[in-house]
Amino acid sequence: MVVGSAAATLAAKKVTQTVPIVMVGGGDPVGSGLVASLARPGGNVTGVVFEAAPDVYGKYVELLAEAVPRLSRITGIVDPRDRYNTTHWGAAELAAKRRGIVLQQVDVGHDEDVPKAFTRITDQRAGAVIVFSGPFLYVLRTQISDLALKNGLPTIVGYREGPDAGGLMSYGPNLSDLWRRAVTYVDRILKGANPGDLPIEQPTKFELVINLKTAKALGLTIPTSLLQRADQVIE
Repeated sequence: MVVGSAAATLAAKKVTQTVPIVMVGGGDPVGSGLVASLARPGGNVTGVVFEAAPDVYGKYVELLAEAVPRLSRITGIVDPRDRYNTTHWGAAELAAKRRGIVLQQVDVGHDEDVPKAFTRITDQRAGAVIVFSGPFLYVLRTQISDLALKNGLPTIVGYREGPDAGGLMSYGPNLSDLWRRAVTYVDRILKGANPGDLPIEQPTKFELVINLKTAKALGLTIPTSLLQRADQVIE
């Protein structure tokens, strides 16, 4: 089986302990009990994880602080069902405290929660939004980007499809590359490899994508130093 999220991998492992499972996504397979270690997973699960470490969420805070002048409040949109949010939130909160920024949380667990979330975000006087990673919020990326733009809020996400949908920025691995890497696991397992012996890969390359059309619509001037570090600029 090839599965595209941590939650799906956990569900698959409950069903079978023998059929090989190649996961694509998730953040902490050891902490969640999916595998014994990244180097030697053991059992029937291996694959590619989406995040190298929770510290990347601190990077989101830093990037927003560079892009948005006098930023004092950030709201994080979180799927409350995502078990990785605790460690992710801690990394973002630590970075925010270092910058003197208040980090606030809004939960989105259902489609209909998105408009209500933005009402809360504006009530909180947030100056920017971090959309925490997860398959559910990924599916809602266009709706979230549209409402953020309507409310004058810059956003950052972990996948480049966010800026493609109208968000301001993304910083994270290329999802297409992760799926291509997963194919190599499938190939090796079909040729007889034991999934428990195949080390789990973490992303090593993170792309910064900036949507200048969105920046202009928000009235933001992105610093040249930030644009020069971008892997892609949408104009």
